[in-house]
Amino acid sequence: MCTQIPNFELAMRYILLSFSLLFCLSAQAQMFPHGEEFTRQDTLRGTITPERAWWDLQYYHLEVTVDPETKSLSGKNTVRYKVLEDSKRMQIDLQAPMQLSKAEQDGVELEIEHDGNAHFITLKSTQKIGEEKAVVLTFSGTPVEAVRPPWDGGLTWNKDSNGLPFIANSNQGLGASIWWPNKDHMYDEPDQGVLISVTVPENLMDVSNGRLIKTDHNKAAKTKTYHWEVKNPINNYGININVGDYVHFGEKYKGEKGELDLDYYVLRDNLAKAKKQFKDAPRLMEAFEHWFGPYPFYEDSYKLVEAPYLGMEHQSSVTYGNKYENGYLGRDLSGTGWGLKFDYIIIHESGHEWFANNITYRDIADMWIHESFTSYSENIFIDYFYGKEAASAYTLGLRKGIGNAAPVIGKYGVNQEGSGDMYNKGHNMLHTIRQVINDDEKWRSILRGLNAEFYHKTVTTRQIENYISQKSGINLSPVFDQYLRDIRIPIFSYYLQEGKLYYRWDNGVVGFNMPVKIDVDGKEMNLTPTQSWQSVDVVQKNAKITVDKDYYVGSMNISGQ
Repeated sequence: MCTQIPNFELAMRYILLSFSLLFCLSAQAQMFPHGEEFTRQDTLRGTITPERAWWDLQYYHLEVTVDPETKSLSGKNTVRYKVLEDSKRMQIDLQAPMQLSKAEQDGVELEIEHDGNAHFITLKSTQKIGEEKAVVLTFSGTPVEAVRPPWDGGLTWNKDSNGLPFIANSNQGLGASIWWPNKDHMYDEPDQGVLISVTVPENLMDVSNGRLIKTDHNKAAKTKTYHWEVKNPINNYGININVGDYVHFGEKYKGEKGELDLDYYVLRDNLAKAKKQFKDAPRLMEAFEHWFGPYPFYEDSYKLVEAPYLGMEHQSSVTYGNKYENGYLGRDLSGTGWGLKFDYIIIHESGHEWFANNITYRDIADMWIHESFTSYSENIFIDYFYGKEAASAYTLGLRKGIGNAAPVIGKYGVNQEGSGDMYNKGHNMLHTIRQVINDDEKWRSILRGLNAEFYHKTVTTRQIENYISQKSGINLSPVFDQYLRDIRIPIFSYYLQEGKLYYRWDNGVVGFNMPVKIDVDGKEMNLTPTQSWQSVDVVQKNAKITVDKDYYVGSMNISGQ
């Protein structure tokens, strides 16, 4: 048996260490703040209700007219779906002050019961299982304006330096129903894609998702209608409109699946700056296709589109507002210098094409799947171009932004995401798992395998966890529980006695047994601690013990030496 130090002294040391881990780091708030009190509207928004479950979304044709003078939208959305079960009551979502004024099927107007932001439509025709049907929704109104885009939902109505309208939506947290009527739950995407037809004043252009297939000139109305076609499934919040005095340039990228169109739309006065700054686009494709697999939307192309806010991961239409500077608005979030080697918004938001747009959470409580992997994409971009040590330094530098005040996973069924730690903490969790696997080619095969296994799918946290555990050959469930569902950071506790190193994990979830690499007087040692004391022989009586810095853990010599 080992000689134990007094329990009170040990407890005090643990408390002090925990405080240093929890509060000496700058807290990071939720991306989309949400109160702790949940309402019926939260449940209707965040649950797969019976009125949603019986029909499978196939296709949208969204037609919208944008009026910059009145800051209003109006139009129709044709919703095509496949009948899964015998039912005639359909839930469609549209948030006030937007109004759903009419619903029609087969030319017959339908009854609508309005319940806040949820609208229940009673269908008249028989809904035969297996057949495809369509409902046409008419809507209009003045949508909520985004106060602090992209972190709050709504429309941004700005003007460019020449006084022309500059308009865009950003609505991940509140949902796409903030401006157009749809099935606003992430579990169901339109399998056959979307046609987006946007009418704007004739001196402006709309840029949306997918490829521009035609432009209609409406001379009498002095407007133009831009028709953008998306062939792949797309998440609702990824559908966007960008209205401005845009100019276009582009290039071809020879990728894993052939030739990929890279298109860029920027405000007229920013063309020269964009041609310099957007050189990061082919670089990110090279790095991400290496690590994550082929770009998931070759059919729909890749676009960078200037927007009147910081940026967002709209599928095949990534929005950009980082002021044509490297870093995050010119700052290196890691404090290491490596964050100034690339444009944060171009790299991060484009990383979401793999994690968010290709692999999409079914419930926003699992938003870490989007943000942790995409934050980690910054690491693998640096790794690809500048090396492993540079990537490690960048990742470790982000730890100062971890708050550990709330779990990374949020509450299910009420449209609530978890802690903002899903960025930096989730990033460091994945970096730690890479060390645990200790085989970079296997780790790369796992990242690529995720994008192949869950190609164009919506997923749960458990699916992602189980896949990584299965392919790594390591049961990583306790690791995910520790970093995603708990706020504590595990502590590698140890002491030396009579030529032996005694060690265990403290501050961990039940069953936490993550392997770890340590240094004993310059000699590398791989251990698999549990929550019970184990021992290993060491040469020096007073050996210096350090835990590999790439593991996001604490350490404590409880002998006091």
